Amino acid sequence: MWGQAKSLLLSLLELMQGSMAKIGISDNFSWGLAIIFLTLIVRVLMHPLTQKQMTSMQKMQKLQPLLKVIQDKYGDDKDALNRETMNLYKQHGVNPASGCLPLLIQLPIFILLYGVLYDLTKTQAFETVTFFGVNLGGSVLTTMSDALKLVDESGVRIPNEELGFVMVFLSAFTNLGLLFSNIGIWIFNFILLVLIAYLTWLQQHLTSAGNTQMQMMNWFMPLFLTFICFGLPGGVLLYWGVSSLMGIIHQKHVMKKTGEEMKIKPVLYKEKPKNK
Repeated sequence: MWGQAKSLLLSLLELMQGSMAKIGISDNFSWGLAIIFLTLIVRVLMHPLTQKQMTSMQKMQKLQPLLKVIQDKYGDDKDALNRETMNLYKQHGVNPASGCLPLLIQLPIFILLYGVLYDLTKTQAFETVTFFGVNLGGSVLTTMSDALKLVDESGVRIPNEELGFVMVFLSAFTNLGLLFSNIGIWIFNFILLVLIAYLTWLQQHLTSAGNTQMQMMNWFMPLFLTFICFGLPGGVLLYWGVSSLMGIIHQKHVMKKTGEEMKIKPVLYKEKPKNK
């Protein structure tokens, strides 16, 4: 089933790329545009779930003061705390788990795209495909390795599968002259990676606005995802970056739309409630 899904995704990408190539768009641009169109298709199909997720997140932020009251009142009784918290969510139509659903749905597509692009890098047709300088088949690590001309003891180029973060960056620090003399090979993949890190931070910042408990995630998630992205093909980064940008635009739209409602603060107890 997984193999069939990969074949289906590859066929869809090849269909979009081939259609654009027929009207005179170069291979470099047609592959990049095919990935962007795939991102648009996924975002449109997921719009109802994403809309529900973001609306729920906005309501969660509004409920933070009431949640604090419940925590103060039932802090010593976990069963009562969970019961009253769930009653509050139910009363206001909030589903705490809804925030995970769009991510869980996107994850298989993300993994499939990685597998498809990885297989494409093994073909001669995809060997030199770039989109605005971004090597769609190569990662930051592999493009830096190419710039550094890394080889093993026998003088054979080190396979991409054997490249590691420490290996590449140690070589980079000891061969800065060679690295920057070939800057065009890796810099565009690196810039895309930095943009994704920023977009991830911005998404976290918008998501955790007003929630001090999630402030730590504002820095952890961008750093963690940046580390993962060092080994991802440029095509996957392009998908991730465009999807993140569209997510931020959507999120800002939802926040603006619900802005007036968010100004209405919930009525709080003047004094800390007492257990009966």
